[in-house]
Amino acid sequence: MNKTELIDAIAARAQTTKTQTATILNGFMETVQKTLAKGDTIQLVGFGTFLVAQRASREGRNPATGKTMTIPAKKVVKFRPGKALADAAAATKAPRKAQPAAKPKAAAAKRK
Repeated sequence: MNKTELIDAIAARAQTTKTQTATILNGFMETVQKTLAKGDTIQLVGFGTFLVAQRASREGRNPATGKTMTIPAKKVVKFRPGKALADAAAATKAPRKAQPAAKPKAAAAKRK
């Protein structure tokens, strides 16, 4: 689901216009971004928690050259799902894996 589809779904559920819903969603995203930029945490009970965590520096490899390099420490955004969200996700069926295309039969190859 992309942002437009999310706006459509929320607007239908909340019985609001798509414009109103887009304004609310944009406000939510901006508020989350500003709050996390300050280093604060956002906790939505039952849904989850947005937080900023420090990732330590580590050794890595340049895949093109194989040369060892140090990846610097940085701050990353993390999301921890709440119990209700985690339970809802666990209750859904995993999407089926795509089946590989059938190989052509030898008989079809002999006809040529």
